[in-house]
Amino acid sequence: MAYDPNVLRRATQRLAQRRRQREEEWERRRAEIYAALPQAARLEGELRSTMAGVIAASLRHGTDPAPAIAQLKEKNLELQRQRTQLLTDAGYPPDALDERPYCPRCGDSGWVGARMCSCLHQLCTEEQIQELSKLLDLGEQSFETFNLDYYSPLPPEGGGKSPRERMKSIFQICRLYANTFPEFRYENLFLTGAPGLGKTFLSACIARTVSERGYSVVYDTAVNIFTRFEERKFARDRQDAEDARDETRRYLRCDLLILDDLGSEMATPFVQSALYTLINTRLTARRHTVISSNLSMGEIYRRYSPQIASRLEGEYQVLLFQGEDIRLLRKQER
Repeated sequence: MAYDPNVLRRATQRLAQRRRQREEEWERRRAEIYAALPQAARLEGELRSTMAGVIAASLRHGTDPAPAIAQLKEKNLELQRQRTQLLTDAGYPPDALDERPYCPRCGDSGWVGARMCSCLHQLCTEEQIQELSKLLDLGEQSFETFNLDYYSPLPPEGGGKSPRERMKSIFQICRLYANTFPEFRYENLFLTGAPGLGKTFLSACIARTVSERGYSVVYDTAVNIFTRFEERKFARDRQDAEDARDETRRYLRCDLLILDDLGSEMATPFVQSALYTLINTRLTARRHTVISSNLSMGEIYRRYSPQIASRLEGEYQVLLFQGEDIRLLRKQER
């Protein structure tokens, strides 16, 4: 999973801080026990010396170290028994002097070999959701709060499904997409329709759910995304160019990219090229994308190149939102 470097950095810092806090707590506990039970300090010292003796005996040349190792192990077990008895008699847990990591799987390092441990993975998920919350109101936006009552139950004049029926189907697709990610039958979604019909809301619901399930998610507007592509290519300042390159890598490599409000950007030749690169690179790598736009598919064909339009229509499941502007309906309720 390709987490944003900033997300990984903050999660790693939190893990290091947690490790320092655990070590400080252990030092305080040990000092407290040594002050109350001076004999415990003596037993701990003897235990360390016997362990060093076991290692030395195992490395000794010329003689069989097995008898010495066995004797030292026996002494070590007796010292452990005495320490346990001393601690329990004083009302402490038998392992009160043991240094225990929060995560025994990785020892609080965050990694098991070359694989990220679940403890660091969880911190990355939390940091990612916090990052998304800067752009989206994730406190309110969830599938549980989506309200179909704002969509008319009446069919259109020409017949067919009512806006409510259509939106119920779209809602179910979006929820299944998020809850089964990345295994849903549709890899990519294209949410299209007039403003104020819930496209951004459902995009936020998808972002939240997929993030909470531990996948890397990047949410951004079309304007911001293509601005970063331009900065990567044309920035004169080296640091600005490197920052833009890091951002565009996020867009290309995350597990799920949510591109909001396609069509709000300037339709320049550079933007056309950047959009094609973004869509095609993610399709080739089988990385999932959700795009929302106020443009119809017909307008997509007129605004963008045939290569872009054909990929959006052929590789994305198009979900057409219908109804009245929910923002205006809410305003009328006040």
